[in-house]
Amino acid sequence: MNDIHELVRQFLEHLEIEKGRSVKTIDNYNRYLNRYIAYAKIKMPKDITEQGIREYRLWLNRQPGTKTGRTHDSMKRRTQNYYLIALRAFLKFLRKRGIESISPERIELAKVPERSLDLITSGELDRLLRAPDTSTQQGLRDKAILELLFSTGLRVSELCGLSQDDIDMSREEFSVRGKGEKVRVVFLSDAAKAAIKAYMKARKDMDDALFVQYGKNVKNVKGTASLRLTPRSVERLVKRYAVKAGITRKVTPHVVRHSFATDLLQNGADLRSVQALLGHANIATTQVYTHVTDKHLHDVHKRFHTKRV
Repeated sequence: MNDIHELVRQFLEHLEIEKGRSVKTIDNYNRYLNRYIAYAKIKMPKDITEQGIREYRLWLNRQPGTKTGRTHDSMKRRTQNYYLIALRAFLKFLRKRGIESISPERIELAKVPERSLDLITSGELDRLLRAPDTSTQQGLRDKAILELLFSTGLRVSELCGLSQDDIDMSREEFSVRGKGEKVRVVFLSDAAKAAIKAYMKARKDMDDALFVQYGKNVKNVKGTASLRLTPRSVERLVKRYAVKAGITRKVTPHVVRHSFATDLLQNGADLRSVQALLGHANIATTQVYTHVTDKHLHDVHKRFHTKRV
């Protein structure tokens, strides 16, 4: 019997086991699919129709999104696409199982504007990296975090998942497991190596995590509870140091990742190499950086554009 809820459960298990997707991704897919099922009131895969999906897309487009002032804007098209991507992946799963439903190719994603990048200048980045007070153990930790983010382009979840054994300080590279359980190699700059060494030398705890929490309320009960720093904590500390550095725009760990990518491209790195270093599955994701780093276009403009005094 092809009960839709049972098939969704099997699909989510498939994502977790065969595809190696993260718990957060699986939760999102579960929410997206259940919202469609609740809207369409379907019980079997054969109940999914092209007309029904079209009506669902109209309904999504009329749902409230970000609140602006006293009113809500409609749901962003990029967000709408997340719902459609989940549904399309589910239909592909059904097709592989030989279960009757509409073709996943019948679902086209909405066109969305090109994603803009939140960038900081090289001067602002330099001030951010120099912001921690390295006379304290916490400051040494924060300096190591900022230098490591810029040296490697790690995602904040990847950084927080690191253990001391993951990094061999005699080498200038280490492996990290990223999205989809894919492993890539990242490299340490001299500044990052020096900052991590200084931080590790100052540590007195026995926790396995590379970056640990500090504070009065932090306790490691009988040596068993991890002191591992959380992604939210790293986001807060980056924001705090951005303010300290006098940077007025919003700065997150992902902005530092953007700086890593643009720094490479501006200094002549090729797009495929940057894609590998960032751990992007699709080079189209990496191409978002090219329009802000295309030195050739800048040179063309400078050479050929009419000069006015």
